[in-house]
This record gives sequence, C-alpha cells and structure tokens, in this order.
Amino acid sequence: MPEHLPPWAEKFGYGGFVKLEHHAACRAKMMIDNNFFREVQSNCWDASTRLVDMDQSGIQIQVLSTIPVLFSYWAQPLDAYDISRFLNDHLADVVRRYPERFIGLGTLPMQDPSLAIQEMERCVHELGLAGIEIGSHINDWNLNDPALLEFYAAAEEMDACLFVHPWDMVGKEKMPRYWLPWLVGMPAETSLAICSMIFGGIFEKFPKLRVAFAHGGGAFPGSYGRIKHGFEVRPDLMAIDNPHHPDKYLGKFWVDSLVHDEDMLLKLIHLFGIDKVSLGSDYPFPLGELNPGKLISTSGLNLDEKSWLNYRAAEAWLGVSDVLSAY
Repeated sequence: MPEHLPPWAEKFGYGGFVKLEHHAACRAKMMIDNNFFREVQSNCWDASTRLVDMDQSGIQIQVLSTIPVLFSYWAQPLDAYDISRFLNDHLADVVRRYPERFIGLGTLPMQDPSLAIQEMERCVHELGLAGIEIGSHINDWNLNDPALLEFYAAAEEMDACLFVHPWDMVGKEKMPRYWLPWLVGMPAETSLAICSMIFGGIFEKFPKLRVAFAHGGGAFPGSYGRIKHGFEVRPDLMAIDNPHHPDKYLGKFWVDSLVHDEDMLLKLIHLFGIDKVSLGSDYPFPLGELNPGKLISTSGLNLDEKSWLNYRAAEAWLGVSDVLSAY
C-alpha cells in the first residue's frame, strides 16, 4: 500500500474508505472513517524495509498485492476505478524500481466488470503487472456469478493470472470475539470461492485461466471428502451448473503453502499435486509464517520437491520462467 492515501471520503462525498494516521515513526493506524481497523508498519509501504526482511529470510523474489481492505468493492464503481488506478500506479512503481525483487498483481473495481477489464488491460499491457488479485466474493456475487464471466474471459485472453484472497468474511457478525473472523471466516471464504468456481463451471468454461487461492485453499482441503461425497449423493443439488465430478478440477488451480502444519502441507500436495502448491507468507501480518518457507524447509521433502514449492509452482502460475536463474 502507499505510505499516504488521498482523502477519498472528501473527494467522493461519502465514507467507508481507509485512511492512514501516521502516529509514530514507521507506524500508522488504518482507520475506516473514525473506526480503528489495524495498525501497520513501514514494511507495508516502504520497499527498502521489505528488502531487508526478504534478505534476512532468504526470500529472493516477492509477489506484491493490495491489502484486501482496500479493494473498495462496495464503493461507487467509478470511485473504485480511481482508487484502483492509484493503488496500481504505486505498486507498479515499486516493481519498476526493483524489477529483480518484486512481481506485481493489480487490483480492480470488480463491482463493474467492464471497468475492471479496462483497468486490467492497463495493468497487464501498460504497467507490466503479472496478474490481478481479487476477493473471495464481489459484494453479493460469488465467484461463479454470470456477471463475472466476461472478466474471466478477458483474463484468460490476456494471460493474466488471478490470486483470490478472502475479505469481508462470511458470518463475521456472529463471531465478533476471539479473532474468529480471521480464524474461521477466512478459511470458509476461500472454500466458498473454490467451490463456487468448481460447481459454477468457471474452470470448465475457462480451462486456461490460472487461479491461485490464498492460505492453502482455506477450509477446502480439510473438507474435500465431504464436498465430493455431497456431489456424489446429491447431484440434483450440486451438478446443476456443471455436471462434472469435482475431482476433475483438482490440480487445475494453485494454492499457497500457508497452513502452519506439516500434515496439512502434505495433504495439499496429495490433493492438488506438488506443481500446484507454492510458498505463501502472508507477509507482513501476524497470521503469516514468521520465517517464510520454514515449513517447507523442515518438511522432509527432497530438494526437487522443495524447488516446486519454493518457486517453480509460482513461476508456472505467474506465467514466467526461470525468474530465479540470476540467483
């Protein structure tokens, strides 16, 4: 995110936007109107701080994406379009300054697919970004909504990868304590996104679309036995938009490795294939891996398998090759 955000509420005439209050050195409060959301540090906006952390952790290349609370899908479409352009210009500038260390993913006004496609074209063809980060839903649309089909078609045609990250967690009103929206809601959001795309036929309609899901696919891997059994016993409810068994789509999309558990990491590899699991860090937030890649390094996998997890799967998803050849 940029170090300074414009006063969007003043510009657009309504509230709900994030603003930053820099209240101490290298620290800022993210505020939504007058409500505190979270505190962030300079590693959210200062590339030089990130590079120090990356060097200490042995991370040679990092993929940058927008903090999801900045998506602004709820805003008026043209206002969200302006915000997206501002955020994408900042992110692209960081990538331009450090092309050997960062790869960028843009953000879009997804509540208006035509505007989203317009900005995606700019991200890919003018800004040189590798792809796009989108939320696990778009307001009231799940990711299978017909309104999004033209967007998927455009992303496939542009060869832009998609990174799906949870936001605005389902059921958050019922679990205000114990950090449960992040612990329970986020995994459910990602599973909702994967199931929506499978059963809604998105992977069937757009077989060349390269999609990755955050946080190891959320709750999807752990509940996949229940999901596929449901398809088998109640196809009348589940096969209404796509007749194919969900097994067909395992290995057709990527997940990251951020599961904090060796048994679950091995489950991901078994379920999706080692070429579809890529190192995820969730840097620089507390639910991320404090030492990025440690789970992979201690997993007992061989060097070839670790190379898939550490970078080769990411290269395939991003549509780049040999990005680490310089190292």
